[in-house]
Amino acid sequence: MRYRSWGNDSLMPVLAIIITCFILYLATVIANFFGYSLIGYLGMRPASLLTQPWTIVTSLFMHGGIWHLLANMLTLYFFGTFLQRLVGSGTFLLIYFIGGIVGNVLFILLGPPFAVVVGASGAIFALGGTLAVLVPMSRVYIFPIPVPMPLWVAVIGGFLILSFAPGIAWQGHLGGLITGVIAGFILRRRRRFLLL
Repeated sequence: MRYRSWGNDSLMPVLAIIITCFILYLATVIANFFGYSLIGYLGMRPASLLTQPWTIVTSLFMHGGIWHLLANMLTLYFFGTFLQRLVGSGTFLLIYFIGGIVGNVLFILLGPPFAVVVGASGAIFALGGTLAVLVPMSRVYIFPIPVPMPLWVAVIGGFLILSFAPGIAWQGHLGGLITGVIAGFILRRRRRFLLL
């Protein structure tokens, strides 16, 4: 597979998001040690959105545990750096944040009103959805499966598997995925990819 790239090779936007998420996770752990809840202040609760409107964005940087954080940041690194090289930093950031916010909006509409949602998964699914449209046949490995699979299969399969896991905000994943797929089709019309 080959593609024509119109982006750049700077990893700074992806690394900035990852570093911010790690710093906020450490701050959350430290705050919990002293009896304070940063997740309660920065995580998004639909019922509290009018009094805490910033949480529709800040929740994208918060994570509920170390494995949640590590899984999201590893996926963000691979999807994010790949997409950023294809479309550039500005478009990458636009897809990331719009996907995350749309995911949160869908959670507001369909999720339990008093649940607190945290995590970058909706935004990451936006990146995956965009890549699934732009370069669907790229081969990727998904742990623990030892054989490569088409990227679009990995993204859709990951969405379906995670949707049935308990405690997962599938609404956010769905909102991000839909955003990414739409972005992918818009970009395909505007740019020329050479898929071999």
